[in-house]
Amino acid sequence: MILEGKIKSGLGNANFWIKKVEKVFYKKTGKKLFHGTLNIELENSYELKNYWVIQQEEYGGTQEVKVQECIVLGQEAFIIRSEKTAHKSNIIEIVSDVNFREKFNLHDGDIIEVVL
Repeated sequence: MILEGKIKSGLGNANFWIKKVEKVFYKKTGKKLFHGTLNIELENSYELKNYWVIQQEEYGGTQEVKVQECIVLGQEAFIIRSEKTAHKSNIIEIVSDVNFREKFNLHDGDIIEVVL
């Protein structure tokens, strides 16, 4: 399945949350995460499927974080969503070990595909 959407600026707090979950993420995936997310606005809402969960006890947080594997621009990546996200259900947040905006010269409004 392929999701297509537009790159959109985030809320500016991903760095804080990535720092909280990065040790658990590394333990589960072997990936050292870039401290930011790539936000993609889809035309329709999207509910994560075939995901795994980082429990709040694992990282000292207040909610669980769902994680779904995906591929973005040929790079292994993950869609993450917390229980109480400030984003609408048609926004997905992508994390990876690369800074997609820098590596691929991406800007708000660019169209991008996410392979599930």
